Amino acid sequence: MRARGFTLLEVLIAVVVLALGIIGGVALQLASLRARHQAVLLSQATQLATGLAERMRANPSQTDTYLTLDYDAAASPPPSAPAALCYAGAACAANQLAQADLYDAKSQVQSHLPTGRVVICRDAGLWSGGKLRWACAGGAAAPTVIKVGWRGKRPDGAYDKTDDGAYLPSVALVVGASP
Repeated sequence: MRARGFTLLEVLIAVVVLALGIIGGVALQLASLRARHQAVLLSQATQLATGLAERMRANPSQTDTYLTLDYDAAASPPPSAPAALCYAGAACAANQLAQADLYDAKSQVQSHLPTGRVVICRDAGLWSGGKLRWACAGGAAAPTVIKVGWRGKRPDGAYDKTDDGAYLPSVALVVGASP
């Protein structure tokens, strides 16, 4: 007489195949969450850079003031508010407006990119080895550049670093050539 039904071995194999499928699905879900988070950070960095570029274009006499911005949220204390914030139609001088713009930029990095950094400088050589770099070459003829980045994390939770222990900018926006 022939036995009908499943053997214990067949059931165990089916359970192992099902478990592998569930583990694969969870791994894909985690990877998609990580990618979504990076996309949100990239979007926020891009919005910060374009907002700063528009503020600089609206206040061109203060280019030298804007060029002083180099803020690292992980290494610097929270920004302190300037004397005038220039909100709601308050009358401000051009320098006060630039200081308020820099404060807003630092505050945005602090709140939206907690391990982020923003730099405005003159730089003709944005790229090194196919990657954006923080160092600014300077020079009067170099274009004004806004660089925004953050410390990315690997799946093990450690921060991504370059060979020299730094992290790279993620967004670089060329505002324009010097006058």
